[in-house]
Amino acid sequence: MTRPRVLIFHSPGTNRDAETLRALELAGAEADIAHVRDVRAGTVSLVGCRAVVLPGGFGYGDALGAGVLQALDLTTWLQDAVGTFVGQGGRVLGICNGFQTLVKSGLLDGGCEPQEPGNRAVTLTHNERGQFECRWVHMAPAADCAADWLRGLSMPIFCPVAHGEGRFLTRGSDTLNHLAVQGRIALRYVQADGGAAHGSYPHNPNGSAGDVAGICSPDGLVVGFMPHPEDHLLRRHSPVPVPVDAMGLRLFEAFVEAL
Repeated sequence: MTRPRVLIFHSPGTNRDAETLRALELAGAEADIAHVRDVRAGTVSLVGCRAVVLPGGFGYGDALGAGVLQALDLTTWLQDAVGTFVGQGGRVLGICNGFQTLVKSGLLDGGCEPQEPGNRAVTLTHNERGQFECRWVHMAPAADCAADWLRGLSMPIFCPVAHGEGRFLTRGSDTLNHLAVQGRIALRYVQADGGAAHGSYPHNPNGSAGDVAGICSPDGLVVGFMPHPEDHLLRRHSPVPVPVDAMGLRLFEAFVEAL
């Protein structure tokens, strides 16, 4: 069976690309890491790729805000390449800093039309408690998520968060309701038994509206979330015993199976 090709974008400050590479390989993909400058120069092509992953880290040192400068890469130098890729059915996955990048670029927005910087319907901002959160959490897919590969997860995924700007906020309750109705809410923070977090800390580690851990595009091809499933690939990675289906690797397996 042919292993689907997945490209991982690297920017100055990205620091989770190696873990993401390992996760994708264990899940059955043929994965490579490419610097965004090489994609911009055309020396690395998206032709033949089934998915692009934007990993975690601190791209460009989070200058001007987490994900902002990486978002400029997507909306300027890489706009045509990424736009064509998604238009042809390619999948995009953003993890933590990658999720911030997708939101700030407008590839993941809260409405039906592109959002201008400073006037977005959704954003990721400083954690409610005003501190960097590094702790293990549970996240579960929304039942009606447009990203069908997530709906195949049989139980919440147990993995860490590590961010200072991971609080998901919307312009208002109407936007949050719109996302839910359209199947745009991909993952929510939950309790260990899968019960709703109801905004309670530390189950919801950052104060995200609606306990949202991740969202997706209307067609489900673009998905982003804050937690790091690539940090839980082996049993020994976990601080407590959990079923195999709760490991972060299971999420990557579901992703690769959908390619």
